Amino acid sequence: MDDIPPPPYELISTGPLLTTSTSLTSDGTLNVALSSSDPAKLGSLIPEARPTTKLHHQFSTQQSEHRTRPVPNLNVVIQVVGSRGDVQPFIAYGIALQRHGHRVRLATHGCFDKFVRDSGLEFYDIGGDPTDLMAYMVKNPGLMPSMEAMRGGDIGRKRKMMAEMLHGCWKSCVEPDAGTGRPFVADAIIANPPSFAHVHCAQALGVPAHVMFTMPWSATRAFPHPLVKMTASDMEPGVANWLTYGLVELMTWQGLGDVINSWRKKTLDLDPVSNTVGPSIVSYLQIPHTYCWSPALVAKPGDWGAEIDVCGFFMRDEPEYSPPADLARFLSAGPPPLYVGFGSIVLEDPERLHSVILEAARACGLRLLISRGWSKLGGDSISNADVFYLEDCPHEWLFKQVVAVMHHGGAGTTACGLINARPTLIVPFFGDQPFWGNVVASAGAGPAPIPQKELKVSVLVQGFNYLTSAPAAEAARAIAQKMRSETGVQAAVESFHRHLPRDAMSCDVTRSQVARWTVSKNKRVVKLSDQAVAVLIARKLIKLNELEPLRVKELDTDVRRWDPVSGGAASTLGVVTDFTASLGGLFIDPYKAYKHASTIGSSASAAGKATVAVGGSFAKMTGVLVKGTLVDTPLALAEGMKNVPRLYGEEVKDHGKVTDWKSGGTVAAKTFGDGMYHGVTGVVMQPWQGAKKEGFVGFLKGAGKGTMGLLTKPGTALFGLVGYPALGIQKSLMAKKGRTQAVLRSKGAQVDAMASQLSSVDDSEIEEIMKWFRHQSGRA
Repeated sequence: MDDIPPPPYELISTGPLLTTSTSLTSDGTLNVALSSSDPAKLGSLIPEARPTTKLHHQFSTQQSEHRTRPVPNLNVVIQVVGSRGDVQPFIAYGIALQRHGHRVRLATHGCFDKFVRDSGLEFYDIGGDPTDLMAYMVKNPGLMPSMEAMRGGDIGRKRKMMAEMLHGCWKSCVEPDAGTGRPFVADAIIANPPSFAHVHCAQALGVPAHVMFTMPWSATRAFPHPLVKMTASDMEPGVANWLTYGLVELMTWQGLGDVINSWRKKTLDLDPVSNTVGPSIVSYLQIPHTYCWSPALVAKPGDWGAEIDVCGFFMRDEPEYSPPADLARFLSAGPPPLYVGFGSIVLEDPERLHSVILEAARACGLRLLISRGWSKLGGDSISNADVFYLEDCPHEWLFKQVVAVMHHGGAGTTACGLINARPTLIVPFFGDQPFWGNVVASAGAGPAPIPQKELKVSVLVQGFNYLTSAPAAEAARAIAQKMRSETGVQAAVESFHRHLPRDAMSCDVTRSQVARWTVSKNKRVVKLSDQAVAVLIARKLIKLNELEPLRVKELDTDVRRWDPVSGGAASTLGVVTDFTASLGGLFIDPYKAYKHASTIGSSASAAGKATVAVGGSFAKMTGVLVKGTLVDTPLALAEGMKNVPRLYGEEVKDHGKVTDWKSGGTVAAKTFGDGMYHGVTGVVMQPWQGAKKEGFVGFLKGAGKGTMGLLTKPGTALFGLVGYPALGIQKSLMAKKGRTQAVLRSKGAQVDAMASQLSSVDDSEIEEIMKWFRHQSGRA
């Protein structure tokens, strides 16, 4: 990573419909300018908003029978990247999942180990330093890094940290508990978007993924992406708002796409995601989203689909707390103070900020309760009659004791203040904080947000005056009343359950248990839980080598080839790009190997390492050419020719997905037979069928389709004979690699753990499992 220069953080494009330009300011803020030469046509390409149905918690309608199916108890991993304020809501959520019977592991940064375990949840350290992340974000409050950050090497450190956290997120899905050694393999993944690993881990495991977040991350006409400052001309504001989300996805992928693809290939044994899919992979795969804010503050936009819910803030149960004597004395010695705290924000100049706050409070006659936070706001200052300096204290208790709150605008802190009817002044630094500052201000529960660099005594005095006014108090009370009728955590549990493929996850023997294995009996694939497998192996009704790990949900990131021309061109471009990268490695990799080895060993040793690197580079180049010739190009042409009929409205038969060498041969055989038969017979049948429907015009249409099919369908058959078996062999070889073996080991360890507990299982339950399986396998 040290040798990789920062990517060019800019996007300038001019097209027939849309012109986009970005400018990077000195503090890292990204300004986006959009314009269109044909706004009406551009608007027609953007999804229309639909009337919002006022359902409880803004949930989308689902079929009633799906809601009544039982949800088996799952191993759920929750992956969270961020500060304590990002982690805390998921503790409340994880506890709620536990109450439903799920085993919950919260995977986040190591510094939150005790915080998570003390709550009763399992913990997994994914690496990364949240203090460093917070410091980076304060310096670069917009989407993109400042020029100073680029020169100072912050980008390289951030990319290294992201690579570490991606690897940690994967291990959190399959590694045993560090404390107890209890085996764990995730049955479902929940994550916030900055963790980035969620959808890729889910694809590797074949399990459902679910995104949960405190700020809008899904494209909508209702408001722009919170991380973008946008100006638009010659287009409808809603269209411009919608486009900002795609820009954020593009810019994020530009900075991290190569890191993610390198991790996918080396750790997950997955093919790289193409640049056409990578930026929008979550929306492309329609991963369910649950947004954790109050619909009383921000209602679900009408253009969000059924896969997106808005449920309410995640509020944990109020912890038991007895204030220390000095805090109790301060609170009782005068009028309620104003709370000031910035949590885990790493402030650039805490002394200046502290001085401004004190002076403004004196001018307004306010007492202050200052939380020192990670930046030790106030330094070594000593509490007095007007100012109390506080270390850690639960906000649920504390906010009941104050007149109003001033903080950075984290979603959890904002929610805690509002549900306690406290007027709120937000000093945003980055991320969703400006968004929540504007939401609070638009509701009248606080003044307009004041960015930290604009915080001056005169501005803050005005903010304090409104914060302590009657209108602010009344607005805060009205919001609190609505929020108290919501059950955000429980609603989010229901949202998670509703989007699960319950039938596919349930054991065929005991429906209340999650299935993790499959076995083929009497031409039927049977799904089995760990308990069922342990019983059947112990009773010698099945063998271990008959079992296959269950893949509940397949996430297909392959780009559909719509025609042979674009498909072949894209494949060729991909091969050329990979070959060029490998060719570059022929010169760069030996130099890197020599440089690294020479720093720790002799020149002879370094020369040997460089020679090995040369051989490795030649092997990469050869592998790219072989894969391109035998797999990529034939497959792209086969898929492109196969999908040509879609262009004129004809259905295309799906012959299944290639997962190994067996399925590759099966798909090739079906494609060959179908392509040859329908390619030849279509010349006669399609004109006849067209004439029956539309007369002479239908005959002409059918003749055109039949002629096109005669050209493309046999081509699909012939190229498929090469491409599909080669793809199957490639996937079978990949299945022998580390990721699959690691999953098998962990899943096997879970079965072993269950086998050791069979003595506690009721004999009638064991007998029922055996009876059911004998019947299915024809041994009854």
